Amino acid sequence: MKQKLHLWIEDYLFFPNTLQKIISFLLLPLTFIYMLIILTKRAMAKPIEFGIPIISVGNIIVGGSGKTPVTIKLASKYENACVILRGYGRASKGLYVVSLNGKILEDVKTSGDEAMLLANSLPKATIIVCENRIKAILKAKELGCKIIFLDDGFSKYQISKFNILLRPKDEPTNIFCLPSGGYREPKGFYAQANIELLEGMDFKRVISIKKDANICDLPVKTLLITAISKPKRLLEYLPKDIKMISFPDHYTFTKDDILKIQNEYKNYAFVTTGKDFVKLKEFDMTNLYLMDLDIKIDEKVDFSLMEEYIESFKKGVEND
Repeated sequence: MKQKLHLWIEDYLFFPNTLQKIISFLLLPLTFIYMLIILTKRAMAKPIEFGIPIISVGNIIVGGSGKTPVTIKLASKYENACVILRGYGRASKGLYVVSLNGKILEDVKTSGDEAMLLANSLPKATIIVCENRIKAILKAKELGCKIIFLDDGFSKYQISKFNILLRPKDEPTNIFCLPSGGYREPKGFYAQANIELLEGMDFKRVISIKKDANICDLPVKTLLITAISKPKRLLEYLPKDIKMISFPDHYTFTKDDILKIQNEYKNYAFVTTGKDFVKLKEFDMTNLYLMDLDIKIDEKVDFSLMEEYIESFKKGVEND
């Protein structure tokens, strides 16, 4: 029932049927209020300059669009990099240094799934989770970081930063902001990006199936287990008739969840995403396969503006 409910909500937000469109229109008065608040916040914000390059990798729709893997791809190219994120789904509150120059200091319950995936994927970087991004930026500077990546930082108008916005391969047919649709910001805000990356053209997802870090094929009888936003998007990378069990985004799996699935799907192998894997591996599932995701950025994408932005801070230090 829960699986059907969150899939229904995601269809409503992005690709609504006739009934869902009617509900969407009925909620438009609330959407106008929401948009007024967003526009007021943006108009009144006075961006703070922190004296360190800050690259925001974000989107303007609800849920995943590749922010974390793109952040990993970009941050891996820089020394003394720090990635800052809120840490959705974590059991903790406040500021935590999840990893320091590659040394992991916290567990996945404290960090949240995305932060732990970042920590595992960036063996030289520092990862910080905090609801207050300004507090986290100051902590990163205190730790000696030289460049900061904000995972999902576009809406942090009070922070002076370089904005990269990711655009989905399949644009939602529902163009409204919350709660009438799946946009967190008006669609016109794509124009506010310093760089806009369109999935399928500017970057592509490359999926490899792995077992114990080795590339392999999936068994015929395999079940997809995931707790990411818009889980149906995973199906294009998997065998046509694969079964799927999905949970709400950032869901914390329990032992009972896994036992129930294993009892219902005996003799099945299981496959999951990197974000889910950091949580599922604690259950010692011997037949668990990983959808290892890499991002391939088209060589024609021009990052010269971003490099100029980063270099401007180095020149500032030299002039001081």
